[in-house]
Amino acid sequence: MRDWNEKTAKTFDHMAEEWSRKSDDMWEMGSRKTILPLFMRHVPPMYGPVLDAGCGDGYASCRLATDGYQAEGVDIAGEMIRLAQQRAEKMGFKIRFQTGDISNLPFADQTFAGILSINVIEFTPSPLKTLRELHRLLRPGGVLVAGILGPTAGPRGHSYRRLYDETTIQNTMPWEAKQLAIENGFELLEEEPVYKEGVPSELADRLPVDLQEALSFLTLFVLKKK
Repeated sequence: MRDWNEKTAKTFDHMAEEWSRKSDDMWEMGSRKTILPLFMRHVPPMYGPVLDAGCGDGYASCRLATDGYQAEGVDIAGEMIRLAQQRAEKMGFKIRFQTGDISNLPFADQTFAGILSINVIEFTPSPLKTLRELHRLLRPGGVLVAGILGPTAGPRGHSYRRLYDETTIQNTMPWEAKQLAIENGFELLEEEPVYKEGVPSELADRLPVDLQEALSFLTLFVLKKK
């Protein structure tokens, strides 16, 4: 696990500057544009503090703060955290960002009303342990919005080297993560596939859920703590 986490941190440290340059487009016009509206619909700001688990360069945390949320961010990559702090300071927000492993976080039980975790669970060595940790941190009835990369996502290439028996930093697929969550204390409230450009919605919307997941670039799951 330690080797996995060290490799993950190094990978995302290396990607941080380029990632940050693309953040605005991803969250406002690209593959992540539906995520924050979905989260805000299920977790209004008056419900309590929220955690951006795998916060990257802090874009979502800062957007949430803009809308009145008490947000905190954690990420395994120190360079991402540096950029997140820089972003928050530039916008005038005092958001607490820290490095950490989201499967073992330094927060008390039932701290958060909501948790946002996008393209993070599949980059942990144990998605089961991670989901149990996020469940621990949620208040009763709290909501986790998790995004899991689908089969058509380019970043799935991180797992390719496993075919050469090399250590990789990528794990579960959408249907597996959903089932794992349901079997470990969560109730599925909503599921929303995100497709690459070129997938006609009139076709995709008619497909069964499992085929939508198979076609997805990313699948969003709204999960309520039982």
